[in-house]
Amino acid sequence: MQNFGMSMLWFWVCYILVTLVGMLHTIFNITVLHMKSMKDSPGMGEGYEKTKPWHPLYNIILFSLFGWFYMNGLSNPSIKEAFITGAIWAGICIVFDLFGWVLIKHPWSLSFKGFYIDYQPWITLVYLAIFLGPVIGFAFTLI
Repeated sequence: MQNFGMSMLWFWVCYILVTLVGMLHTIFNITVLHMKSMKDSPGMGEGYEKTKPWHPLYNIILFSLFGWFYMNGLSNPSIKEAFITGAIWAGICIVFDLFGWVLIKHPWSLSFKGFYIDYQPWITLVYLAIFLGPVIGFAFTLI
């Protein structure tokens, strides 16, 4: 049986963590590996562009781990619950990302084209990873 409060706790902790990992990866690329920042090159900069292929990996690992935390905390987890949770998590991400990365302007925000077209196939793979996170987490509860 779903525990929406715990689901949201694990989701938001993971969302913040995966966002921080991506940002820190970009900062590492710029400061340690001396890649170009968005000030020094077009778009978001070389430092960010080089992180894109890693984004689905961060998400599948972290959302699977946090999916396992959530599913393992349920008294009787099921595959149906895992798919419902994955759909909720992916849906929230899609809506929140629209506001947080496109509509609300900040130094790291992107245009619609930048986020939904230029960020392909990575953004689709990220959302798929988020959707599958609780499902993979559920699979680990069976071990």
